[in-house]
Amino acid sequence: MGTLIEVCAGTVESCFTAWRVGAQRVELCSALALGGLTPSFGAIEICKNETLIDIYVLIRPRQGDFLYESEEVKVMLRDIEMCGKLKVAGVVIGALDKHGRVDIDICRQMVYAARSHGLGITFHRAIDRSANIYESLEQVIGLGVDRVLTSGGAATALEGLDVLAKMSEIAKGRVIVMPGAGIDEGNIAKVIEGAGVSEIHLSASQKRESASLFRHSTLSFTPDSLGGDYSLKETSAEVLKKCLSLAKYQF
Repeated sequence: MGTLIEVCAGTVESCFTAWRVGAQRVELCSALALGGLTPSFGAIEICKNETLIDIYVLIRPRQGDFLYESEEVKVMLRDIEMCGKLKVAGVVIGALDKHGRVDIDICRQMVYAARSHGLGITFHRAIDRSANIYESLEQVIGLGVDRVLTSGGAATALEGLDVLAKMSEIAKGRVIVMPGAGIDEGNIAKVIEGAGVSEIHLSASQKRESASLFRHSTLSFTPDSLGGDYSLKETSAEVLKKCLSLAKYQF
């Protein structure tokens, strides 16, 4: 079967594209320009009911760091409960304490909530922002999650390749290390081979311009640095097909 490809889908349409092209799993989120946030109930329900792809929902209530207040924890636990009721395949979680360590207490609460609903669990890229990625990996393994999404603590998986390879060796047989960040058709084969992994995470996205004929000249809700109001990144069927082929995944 080759390497499993998980598509980071920031919209319902991207999820549909991933399913139609032949990816095996989707991480469903919103606001990709902010690093990804929890998608709406409506988006989750439509993707679950109208596709046959495994859906993991990102549980992240806001942009910024991964140091959460008690009310934010309540929100995340409630979101996990709703994911359980919608019967998605899993959730993507993570939290750090003020010292940059994995927040074991908060993460255990989320793991318990997810497992009580039969959900799979990925620990997200909070690990890349931790003070010691190898110590954090051991903590994450101790939580009993299924996999950890990571760039090896670097801006891209390619830049973090040596760390990813070491993480894969440390985690072998205990948790799946899934590289993500900046992976495309130009480097996917190198990341898979260099990190020695069985799963990979990418968006396979391309910029899509808005079809709006009217564009307000002075008022904008989205900074240009985040793409502006009239463009959006969507998963590209063409790019994803190339990545699937390079990963030797049968689709």
